[in-house]
Amino acid sequence: MHFVEANGAKIPAIGLGTWELRDRTCARIVEQALRLGYRHIDTAQAYDNEREVGEGVRASGVKRDEIFLTTKIWTTHFKPNDLERSAKESLARLRMTEVDLLLLHWPNPQVPLVDTLGALARVKSQGLARHIGVSNFTVALIDEAVAACPEPLVCDQVEYHPYLDQTKVRDACARQGMALVAYSPVAKGRIKNDRALLRIGDRYRKTAAQVCLRWLVQQNVVAIPRTSKLERLSENIEIFDFELFEDDMKAISAMGGAGGRLTNYGFAPNWD
Repeated sequence: MHFVEANGAKIPAIGLGTWELRDRTCARIVEQALRLGYRHIDTAQAYDNEREVGEGVRASGVKRDEIFLTTKIWTTHFKPNDLERSAKESLARLRMTEVDLLLLHWPNPQVPLVDTLGALARVKSQGLARHIGVSNFTVALIDEAVAACPEPLVCDQVEYHPYLDQTKVRDACARQGMALVAYSPVAKGRIKNDRALLRIGDRYRKTAAQVCLRWLVQQNVVAIPRTSKLERLSENIEIFDFELFEDDMKAISAMGGAGGRLTNYGFAPNWD
């Protein structure tokens, strides 16, 4: 198992994203992923599947202390009292006493960041979360959050794949000792027919998705691909038996621009 270390956290480099996974499918995919060797599972209050994720973890038979589990607080719960109550509700749904990582899911300018982060730090000091961090934060927000938070933040979870240049955010995280965690790391499946990535994959006898995930891991980025297909679970974790050459890394990085973003909402911040 390969890890990314950041501000005291040791995060498995490949995890399972569970966005849009529901009911029995969600529990079954989580259980199967853990049996295949995954040790990092990512969920969120907004995914409405924390209960099923917990079921999958228990059904896997893998010891709880071997699993790195992340959930995220939704933006309507950012006032301090709401945040603490909401974190406890997440734990009740998961049927766990703590999560390994608790994130703010998106920035919410309606609540002062210093108040929200103070509450997030308290949740950590109460033992409800081993580590805390943020998601969908820009460079300016990362710097503001680190300055405002009494506890170390271990990551910013953002969209990142070959079509989206995230150099600025990656550099900001590195400057603060934080990890970058990449959601939609295979661009919601769009990379699988990409000719350039397929050509690179042929050289290593790997798929376009495996090349993509390897490109992220070689940047010391954590990737959390989501899949509902059992065969993809195996494919996504089989990326530690090869290494991309530097010219291939550069060629993949050159594919990215600002226009490659796939997840954008009206409440999103002004992206870098």
